[in-house]
Amino acid sequence: MTAFLATNPLALFALLLGLSVVVPPLIRRLGLPDLVGLLAAGVLIGPHGLGWLSAEGEVVRLFSDLGVVYLLFIAGLEIDLAEFARIRQRSFRFGLLTFLLPLLTGLLLGLGFGYSLLSSVLLGSILSSHTPLGYPIVRSYGEVRDESVVVAIGGTIFTDLAALVLLALCMGLHRGEASALELVALPLRVGLFGALVLVLIRRLGRPLVRRSVNNDTQLFVVVLMALFLASLGAELAGVEKIVGAFLAGLAVNGVLPEGRVKEQVIFVGAALFIPIFFISLGLLLNLPAFASTLFSSPFALLLITGLVGAKGLASWWAGRLYGYSAPQVLTLWSLSIPQVAATLAATFVGYRAGLLDEMVLNSVLALMVVTATLGPYLTAVAMPRLGRAKAAGLNASASGQRALARRALRVLVPVSNPDTEAPLLQLAHLLMGGEADQPGELLPLAVVSTRQGQGGGPSLPALASAMVQARSLLQRAEAISKPWQVPCRSLLRVDQDLAGGIALVAVEQASDLVLMGLTPPSPLGRWLFGDLVDATCRQAPCPVVVAHLPRPPEELRRLLVPIKDLTAGAMEQFQLAQRLALALGGEITLLHLHDPRLSRVERQALVAELQQWQPSATAVPLQVVLQSHQGVESAILAASHNHDLVILRSQRRLVAGLPIPASDLTSQLLRRLTGSVLVISDPLH
Repeated sequence: MTAFLATNPLALFALLLGLSVVVPPLIRRLGLPDLVGLLAAGVLIGPHGLGWLSAEGEVVRLFSDLGVVYLLFIAGLEIDLAEFARIRQRSFRFGLLTFLLPLLTGLLLGLGFGYSLLSSVLLGSILSSHTPLGYPIVRSYGEVRDESVVVAIGGTIFTDLAALVLLALCMGLHRGEASALELVALPLRVGLFGALVLVLIRRLGRPLVRRSVNNDTQLFVVVLMALFLASLGAELAGVEKIVGAFLAGLAVNGVLPEGRVKEQVIFVGAALFIPIFFISLGLLLNLPAFASTLFSSPFALLLITGLVGAKGLASWWAGRLYGYSAPQVLTLWSLSIPQVAATLAATFVGYRAGLLDEMVLNSVLALMVVTATLGPYLTAVAMPRLGRAKAAGLNASASGQRALARRALRVLVPVSNPDTEAPLLQLAHLLMGGEADQPGELLPLAVVSTRQGQGGGPSLPALASAMVQARSLLQRAEAISKPWQVPCRSLLRVDQDLAGGIALVAVEQASDLVLMGLTPPSPLGRWLFGDLVDATCRQAPCPVVVAHLPRPPEELRRLLVPIKDLTAGAMEQFQLAQRLALALGGEITLLHLHDPRLSRVERQALVAELQQWQPSATAVPLQVVLQSHQGVESAILAASHNHDLVILRSQRRLVAGLPIPASDLTSQLLRRLTGSVLVISDPLH
């Protein structure tokens, strides 16, 4: 088998791909991160297992290098620069704390175990970075705007850059290329190279994105080219290629808008290059030596406890400086613990260069496994606590960007299908009214695409026919709304991109809500994975409500609102249901799926708090039901049988950039619910 794989690169590649596909689902059943299974697969087929592959093979080294640069590229690509800029000073201070304390820990530990000063500094730099693996969990709870989250994510920029610059210095000194002058020149060279990468990618990228906004293939190829050119440029500048990859990720992040291209770039890395990198890392792992390191030497234990303690001290210190609550401090800590991206890359480079020995490699791999599991777990613990802390000041009269308060709404309704036009407009009419008989405004919209023909544009007859059909839909919308005697203003737009046209009209008209429908033959869950509704949700500046209405809206009187935590997003769901219940004389069941560890007294307090969400002046029949969030999907499905409409919420979030599983409960429910469903999707920005 070894000889066959050595002479057949395609077979070797097929083996690596097969392991990347088969191993993660199996390891998830054990409740472990994907990377644990991929490392184990590498050990199994490596020189210390079956002996099929060697880490020194050309094909393995190629994909390993691709994986390591892609890993750092995604780390830069997923940092939210706008949120970082908002409170960059606090992010910098926290980044400094969470960099220096682990750096000092690693330095002292390395010196204490007899390693050279250079190796000890490198060990400290490995500990000083972090990868916020819990960020998809934060997004699923709708807490991405909490200051502690923004500070933690912003600190990633500083820690990763500082750690990579320190890695470059250590590698230069190790190779004998760094004189006293070079120690000063190297950070300057890295700074100049970084500035050049950022300026060039942004200057060249912005006009390219504008010209190629509808050419996903071209943008995807250009993004990959930017990654590999930046990595090559970093090596030519005398630093590690992973520095260039990280800077390229930051630069592309500032140019490429949220959308399908960015998700495809992340998906390719998470599905192909990064899993193969983890497998190749497992080829280096000597399992007996790994076990010996863990059980016969205190080094690994001290490394793990030192890292977790140093990150905890930095988070506590920052919390005291900024006056954060305990859940916010726990959030800071949980997001700064995981050691995956920069840690893996730096360890891999240092081991290959001979600065780190096998004991350090095995200990860092153990550190990786522990922190990649502990960090997301603590994030999942912190998010409900953070939501409960905020819920104390949350009430039904609260106003804000995301709250649908009881005021008249300007509802934008894109129409394209005569069969669904009437029920959709009727639902919009029910949702738009406010207090004191304020009517709101109904905005039927027809968007005509200019991308219907071959060669980049439609034929004139086809465009004229589409315009006639659009005007017919708008005339029908006005006729449908006339008996309601509410303000109705039809809008017609010609645009290359349907979703972009809808989003721009929503901005121009200051819409409070976009209401879209799906025809019954369309798979209801598909909207989360790349169709027109998905693109609209990514770009719209206001909440988007997607409706599946097998029954007429006037029959929707028993409303089910499942919520997970007491947040503004959950209140938004409730207020949407309240509008319908007030208009139709209906009733609401508020199904709160709570933490099973809550005591009886805490559950009673939750019921009382939820009942206060509804002002007495606009009361509708309300039943509050508490149920443990174990078996969430089955609980919602069972409750839906006794209700006419289920109102769900989907927090828009990016595809996770690392192979850590993140389930999407909403998409699973959409596939199984057979009745009427509304899904409210928050704007990304």
